[in-house]
Amino acid sequence: MSIRFTAQARRGLVALTVSTGLALGAAACGGSGGDDAKKPETSASASRSDGSKPSAQEGQSAEPLAELRGPDGLTLAITSAQRDAGGFVTINAQLKNDGSKDAVLSSQLSGNETEIMKNGQSFGGATLVDSKGRKRYYVLRDTEGRPLTTTGVQTVRTGDTVPIFMQFPAPPAGTAEVSFQLPTFASATIQISG
Repeated sequence: MSIRFTAQARRGLVALTVSTGLALGAAACGGSGGDDAKKPETSASASRSDGSKPSAQEGQSAEPLAELRGPDGLTLAITSAQRDAGGFVTINAQLKNDGSKDAVLSSQLSGNETEIMKNGQSFGGATLVDSKGRKRYYVLRDTEGRPLTTTGVQTVRTGDTVPIFMQFPAPPAGTAEVSFQLPTFASATIQISG
């Protein structure tokens, strides 16, 4: 066989393979088989017609662990403080504006560390204090220095509630009670679960 014949055969084989792959791909991604008129109008989510009330999110209790009062009618309701298997404590909370006007969040909430401040508005100023172990735990950061908290919340409108989270290194396993502190808010003692 000549090189010319081998090259032509190879090109033909490649073209056949590509066209077969495209045809099979188009058939697999094709329409719904003509059953469009028979589709139910419900989604995969649960139906609300059964009259059940929404339950609290997993790991969160219906009653907040603590409520912290802040400036301008802001209230931070801590809904869970969960110890993770990886050695972290994740705090979930709801920030609500009960004031008479929109609340602009203070830049103090981000804390005063240069690394966190350069990443914009966050809740990076939050700390957990273990008074028994005499340690203070700061919000964790990723490899680029960004805080592991909700970011970008600058204003909370009157009556609105914003869900937030913060992640900290976990205190020792024997420590279940810590003090939560957030600049411009009152501090509160919370229980860590998990």
